[in-house]
Amino acid sequence: MAQHNKKLVELLYDSLARGDTEAAAALLARDVDWWFHGPRRCQHMRRLLTGEAVDEFRFVPRRIAEVGEGAGLGWVVAEGWEGEQAYWVHAWAVEGGVITRFREYFNTSVTVREVGRAAATAADVGCGDGDAVWQSQARAQTSRSLRGSSSQFRLGVQF
Repeated sequence: MAQHNKKLVELLYDSLARGDTEAAAALLARDVDWWFHGPRRCQHMRRLLTGEAVDEFRFVPRRIAEVGEGAGLGWVVAEGWEGEQAYWVHAWAVEGGVITRFREYFNTSVTVREVGRAAATAADVGCGDGDAVWQSQARAQTSRSLRGSSSQFRLGVQF
């Protein structure tokens, strides 16, 4: 089942790469629970799937991974970047063969750090066993460090 979830998310990105936003939107539940974290100007996925802008931004995942199943949901996380400033992480929950939840984090050097803090707090109060389910891996930076690039999402934190 888990590999099916990952393949569904890969199909979504393939559809977007072909410019087939209708096929991508068909993979989402009609009432998908969608959260966006980041600057308003970075709401590229919303603009793509609503047809507002099809050529503005290309999502090219550098890594896609399963992060576990719980309560009938399979989470798939994708990570990528575009240029120097646009780092992103997508967390997709798949249920019944469709994407039911979507969490979009832009400029994740800041977002991952903040989620990492929340995860540490949740682990401290007994919400999970502290095992990392995702660690952001930004591309190699030779001239500067990327704040928060080693922060982790932890079990017990809802996306």
